[in-house]
Amino acid sequence: MSEKTPGLFRWKLHGDGTTISPGEVVAAGERLSWPRTIGIGAQHVVAMFGATFLVPLLTGFPPSTTLFFSAIGTLLFFLVTAGRLPSYLGSSFALIAPIVAVNGQLGMNYAQGGIIATGVTLAVIGLIVHFAGVRWIDALMPPVVTGAIVALIGLNLAPAAWNNVKTAPLTAVITIASICLITVLFKGIIGRLSILFGVLIGYVAAVVQGGQVDFSAISEAAWFGLPQFHTPAFDPSTLGLFIPVVFVLVAENVGHVKSVSAMTGENLDDVTGRALLADGLATALAGAGGGSGTTTYAENIGVMAATRVYSTAAYVVAAVVAFALSLMPKFGAIIATIPAGVLGGAGTVLYGMIGMLGVRIWVQNRVDFSNPVNLNTAAVSLVVAIANFTWSPFGLTFEGIALGTASALLIYHVMKWISKARGTNLEAATPASAPSGTELESEAYATRHRSAPADGVD
Repeated sequence: MSEKTPGLFRWKLHGDGTTISPGEVVAAGERLSWPRTIGIGAQHVVAMFGATFLVPLLTGFPPSTTLFFSAIGTLLFFLVTAGRLPSYLGSSFALIAPIVAVNGQLGMNYAQGGIIATGVTLAVIGLIVHFAGVRWIDALMPPVVTGAIVALIGLNLAPAAWNNVKTAPLTAVITIASICLITVLFKGIIGRLSILFGVLIGYVAAVVQGGQVDFSAISEAAWFGLPQFHTPAFDPSTLGLFIPVVFVLVAENVGHVKSVSAMTGENLDDVTGRALLADGLATALAGAGGGSGTTTYAENIGVMAATRVYSTAAYVVAAVVAFALSLMPKFGAIIATIPAGVLGGAGTVLYGMIGMLGVRIWVQNRVDFSNPVNLNTAAVSLVVAIANFTWSPFGLTFEGIALGTASALLIYHVMKWISKARGTNLEAATPASAPSGTELESEAYATRHRSAPADGVD
């Protein structure tokens, strides 16, 4: 155990507990004074709030139940990772598409069964990674494949966003504009919470316009009480929709571990398997009771980067605060009144962001799309997902996300294997268009293009 990780629920006081010296960070096993730790923990709740609540609202799941299992999942993550990895487990965006699809066809209970299957699969992968290491994941999912899978899940949701926008276009536009403007007008925590504040502004706009918000459920809800729990149901036909999401959850958790390692300077590779296992168990537990599946949150990474406080004590506080809020039905009823127009506007931004996160993976890893293997991997998988291709063999149904994920994996590995076996020198998929200029400049451009590596990473 690290010197800065004294033990579960035992944190070493950092300095005098009030200040952080330049160049220092508060490590996972340390803490500031309890008043400051409680304040930072509450800040983490605010950071995850907008995104975590958007998922149940967009999928039809009970908001209070989702928050309840988010809190439980965060505590479970803390325990499984032995307090070494700071993280809040909020609602996973990647599960929106399969939940919406199954909800519309079979009902919420069967969507819960799919969430459980996703969580169990992720937990199994976590156990394998814990004992076998993480390198096999990198081999199975190189950046071009990971980016394609993340992008196709976001872009597959575009029709769902439009369906909500159509109900109140003006409200949706106000919400979108608010999110975009807040992002660039404000620095620090406000800028990072642009979705939350954008939703609030859109909500006010909907109230002012009238006829979009129904407040009756608020007065009927109790102040204190347990959230609604639901029993899951299982249907093998839903697995093709949910299992591909595991690839995204793996990428998110591995990325979270690497991000925290880079910011704290502590090698946390040995915790990767535990992180995957913890998120898998938390997701399965949420599905069993009627909550959305969970994942690590970039919003909380932003808070840690801003405060330089990586103490897991703050996350225990955040979980306790979230748990307390989940036991207030009136609070959940207020959240549930957010109208479709606001959700459509927020969903337009959110789904697009998920798609662009996939593109960001390509850019950060300098994926070479002059290589036909990479180009075909991304091209086919994205079109399959956006068009929502459907295949129904033997009573099972595979839609855009499942078929797009399978396409990305198969096309990349099969094409790469064949090219190596044949010893072929893959040329660009289309002739290069030389930039304007002299004939010499055109020849130099073509020479650089022909010499580009064909292994997928520049």
